[in-house]
Amino acid sequence: MPPTTINTDLAIVGAGPTGLYGAFCAGFRGLRTVLVDALPQLGGQIAALYPQKVVRDVAGLPAVTGRELVDGLTAQADAFGTSYLLERQAVGLAHETGRPQLTLSDGTVIDAGAVILTAGIGTFTPRTLPAGEEFLGRGLSYFVPDLSAHADRDVVVVGGGDSAIDWANALVPLARSVTVVHRRARFRAHAASIAEAERAGVAFRVNCEVTEVLGDDWVSQVRLDDELVKADSVIAALGFISNLGPMADWGIELSGRTIVVDQRMRTNLTAVYAAGDVTEYAGKVRLMSVGFGEVATAVNNAAVELDPEAALFPGHSTETV
Repeated sequence: MPPTTINTDLAIVGAGPTGLYGAFCAGFRGLRTVLVDALPQLGGQIAALYPQKVVRDVAGLPAVTGRELVDGLTAQADAFGTSYLLERQAVGLAHETGRPQLTLSDGTVIDAGAVILTAGIGTFTPRTLPAGEEFLGRGLSYFVPDLSAHADRDVVVVGGGDSAIDWANALVPLARSVTVVHRRARFRAHAASIAEAERAGVAFRVNCEVTEVLGDDWVSQVRLDDELVKADSVIAALGFISNLGPMADWGIELSGRTIVVDQRMRTNLTAVYAAGDVTEYAGKVRLMSVGFGEVATAVNNAAVELDPEAALFPGHSTETV
């Protein structure tokens, strides 16, 4: 049986917040849009890893959980009939017909007028805790999809970045105790978040590392160099190892593990654009709000490439009411 071929105006690879907003922008311009993601749900890394984490850097939303943000972005994309192809990785890109053709892991071919890559950090795997890996699923975890799973526990969070401190702050109201362990005295997390944790009573152990995780069927203690600390939940927030996967072999100009784009968000390949954390250019700032602007730029420039008579500026949404 020949592979299924889908013809569309725009294919977006990556269904995180940037990709979802891109689908809305494309729909607003009347473009038929297919959104592809290897994960089984919309929302990308936020939905998979941080659905209950509070996001505070989206304009107009002082505080919103990852799940609420993804739900809102999905509702925007749904309004224009976006097609979703989930649990399917984009494994190939060709231009044999003069148009970009994406091949998915299930054999589906998407023949598109333009492609926008919004793959975030690509595929991601957590950096593992050097000690105690045998307790994974038995008190040791790398993600916190459900805060309530740590209720009334002595929680040790390992790491010094924003995720570690954010999880510590989120768990204070639920956990019996929260301790943050970091191998340095200096943190990468925002100073305001650290101050919030200190006010909330989070205990800090710095200039030390978890050298051993102890317990029988479940974690009961961790050893910090020569100190034992009670713990029945250990959350290792040590960051991720990212990989562009098949995209790295498509002939796209790269800078390390990111895609080089110009001011129109174009890559070096015809009719292939990129936006969000996967991109690189001088002065790049990796914030979700920046990704929203980048994908709007990509969509509108792609619309002009598809129809040179079209205006670059799409108009304001308020003008359509």
